[in-house]
Amino acid sequence: MIHTQKLVGIATILMALIVSAVAEADESKPIAAEPLTQRHVFDGDVSVRITQKLEGLPEQAISFDDASHLTVVRFTIQPGAVFPWHTHPGTVLITVTEGDFEFIFAEDCENRKYGPGDALVDPGDTVHTALNPSRTAETEVVAVLLGAPAEGALTLPVDKERSDALDTECGIKRT
Repeated sequence: MIHTQKLVGIATILMALIVSAVAEADESKPIAAEPLTQRHVFDGDVSVRITQKLEGLPEQAISFDDASHLTVVRFTIQPGAVFPWHTHPGTVLITVTEGDFEFIFAEDCENRKYGPGDALVDPGDTVHTALNPSRTAETEVVAVLLGAPAEGALTLPVDKERSDALDTECGIKRT
């Protein structure tokens, strides 16, 4: 009887550990990035020029003499999650596929709001952040990174001091 009780006790502890490990593995990250492609190279020489005029900002002109590298990433953004302030080594074309998405340039702190079916251009070289404003629903965006380097980081975060200053200046609250 005592032997059976010990086995039941050990089995219960093991089951609790397994359930705990599975629960931890299933927890979603605040922002999950899922590469949909490798970093591809276009055939031949490819150059790109994009101009963008957003209210409150000067016209932005982005030119790549060598935009030959491309990658596509899907981001799943949990409710309330905020990207760190950052730039990119290339330009990012973003489409919102699910939920609400807000994009903020450090230059003007304007909160630009997007929803499913909306698309935007992230010039890459301008410091910015983005967030999911919802308290209950995930947001999903698909990003096409043009001019992405063959290797290395695709997101270049600003230092903590500047990030904290921008959070204060632009009214960003991180949890």
